[in-house]
Amino acid sequence: MVSLLIRNLDDAAVARLKARARGNNRSLQGEVKSILESEARTTEKRPGRSGRRELKIHTVNIPTRVTWSRRDVYDDDGR
Repeated sequence: MVSLLIRNLDDAAVARLKARARGNNRSLQGEVKSILESEARTTEKRPGRSGRRELKIHTVNIPTRVTWSRRDVYDDDGR
């Protein structure tokens, strides 16, 4: 068995994990272990290279002809 140490985890994230653990009648460690094992199983089943998640792209039809500037799309000045 391998042990993991997770440093600098946000206090709010820990509070949410503790609440989730209570809801599932588990300890914090048991809840985190369950989440990691579940995610590892799901990753193995996903198609694609090296267990990466599939990228899903949704398109939207815009009825008018619109020209978009880089700033409109990326909210930057192109640098």
